[in-house]
Amino acid sequence: MRVVIQRVSRAEVRIAGDVVGQIQRGFCVLVGIEDADNAEDADWLAAKIAKLRVFNDAEGKMNADLAEVDGRLLVVSQFTLHAKTKKSTPIPTTTQNN
Repeated sequence: MRVVIQRVSRAEVRIAGDVVGQIQRGFCVLVGIEDADNAEDADWLAAKIAKLRVFNDAEGKMNADLAEVDGRLLVVSQFTLHAKTKKSTPIPTTTQNN
């Protein structure tokens, strides 16, 4: 399981222009799951994300977790986090003619 976590003041997901998910303060989490992952992995990762202390507390220090700031999660499936790119199509090189 791979994730990309971004702290956000607001986030939304649109499909064909329609908002299908949105949050205010919290985390936007892109999640890639593979065959070897199981429910225990997901539970462990969810608990870890929820306890990340990356929000400002009452004193302005980055010491509060998601629950302490009444934060939300926007979780988006992102299978490309497990993409195998080693054998991908090579990037063409260009030459300049003067």
